[in-house]
Amino acid sequence: MTLLATVATAADAPSCYSRLTNEWFCAQYLHDRQDQLVDATVEHIQITLIAIVVSVLIAFPLALLARRLPRLEAGILGLSTAVYTIPSLALLPLLVPFTDLSRTTVVIGLALYALTILVRSVLEGLRSVPEEVRESATGLGYGTTRRLFRIELPLALPVMMAGLRVATVSTVALTTIGTIVSYGGLGNLISDGVQTNFRAELMAASIICVLLAVVLDLLIVGAQWVLTPWTRGVSTP
Repeated sequence: MTLLATVATAADAPSCYSRLTNEWFCAQYLHDRQDQLVDATVEHIQITLIAIVVSVLIAFPLALLARRLPRLEAGILGLSTAVYTIPSLALLPLLVPFTDLSRTTVVIGLALYALTILVRSVLEGLRSVPEEVRESATGLGYGTTRRLFRIELPLALPVMMAGLRVATVSTVALTTIGTIVSYGGLGNLISDGVQTNFRAELMAASIICVLLAVVLDLLIVGAQWVLTPWTRGVSTP
């Protein structure tokens, strides 16, 4: 009786769950594992956004320091680039003794990786502001800080936002490496799908990861459109 029940259950199960077919696309999997997919996606978004915010908060003052003190520029850019060359399989374990197996470990690692892009984009954005604009602002009585936030940053925003887009999309992909410390969001499902050769799980997590990168990129483009109204309708020759 037990054998018959087992056979009946196996016959009723979706074909994509069978190791014989192991389909890449399975609607039943999305339904059965909906909660798991949602939890992994939420964790992926949280880690990505926190890492980007932390990286921006670090990159901005570093870029300002490099711009104010040119002799430090090579060192700052070199250091941020050197961090990016550290393999993720090595960086996270190096952080574990200080942050344990936690989400913080992944956030710090991703924030350090994003510095390579963000420091350069902020610095190049500020350099893109014409010198005559700075001189005009100074002539109108703008101090250094007021000129930075009222004149230079708005004009540098397009270049900075371009760097933010690249950093965000790359961080969405890199968040998956957090599975090394069990905080990889969708990376946990991708890793499990690879280890168990469960194609539906691997494909679903990968597609959601790509869609997440696209959505975040579009949100940044929309934010740039709102924050830089003077660039609307400007055509490039």
